[in-house]
Amino acid sequence: MTDEFETHRPYLHAIAYRMLGSHADADDAVQEAWLRLARTGTAEIADLRGWLTTVTSRICLDLLRRRKVRGEEALELDIDPRPAEDGDPEAEALLAESVGLALYVVMDALTPAERVSFVLHDVFEVPFDMIADILDRSTAATKMLASRARGRLRLGTPPAQEADRGVVDAFLAAAGSGDVAALLTVLAPDVELTARGQQGTVMIRGAGQVAGQATSFARRDAVVHPATVGGLPGVLVTVDGRPVTAMGFVVTDGVVTAMHGVTDPVRLGQLVPSWVG
Repeated sequence: MTDEFETHRPYLHAIAYRMLGSHADADDAVQEAWLRLARTGTAEIADLRGWLTTVTSRICLDLLRRRKVRGEEALELDIDPRPAEDGDPEAEALLAESVGLALYVVMDALTPAERVSFVLHDVFEVPFDMIADILDRSTAATKMLASRARGRLRLGTPPAQEADRGVVDAFLAAAGSGDVAALLTVLAPDVELTARGQQGTVMIRGAGQVAGQATSFARRDAVVHPATVGGLPGVLVTVDGRPVTAMGFVVTDGVVTAMHGVTDPVRLGQLVPSWVG
């Protein structure tokens, strides 16, 4: 049973990661699926892949619902999409790596049910009747969830406006000089900073706390490359040609209300060709 489960692990991790946006959370979801299989056994399971898909998806759905209740985000900036060959677990795992910041900014606005329905059907081609069983909805309702999610993702994030870029530039200038007072003028009081690194996601709330974390832009050897990140004004920070931070900014009414970043060097190494502008 262990060997058989391991053949499905890359596929299950791909599903979980695409839904949750976090490798650590995806690993936890897949491990929980394994524990449930170990308790249940395979004697009465006719389609193990289908059973594991259902169980893993329900675990992810529960995690997404709890995340919404706690007001959390999981956000990761990733490489461009690559096609997956049918039935190839390795290719399917690579497909899960293809979600960019633009997608996750919008994905985070989807309801858990919309997110699960969209990922399972549009990415992994799971039939709607199977997804309906996972969500405990009718097939028609499940199709509507995926359609609604598809529409939101198609609209994407509006292009960064010149005024928004000016706010980001003001933030960078203040951060670069260590001017906390100036930083506070461009940060919303309830601004949120979400940064994903090798050890997981860190979230910081509040203008004072976020201003205190802006030191990465003050390094003398840091070079800030302006970039449009998923339609948002953003930057890629490099040191000696090596990327150290990628960040997208959400600007509302002239102040930064959210910052979404990545510091994982492996992910950033893949991003450089696409994001240095």
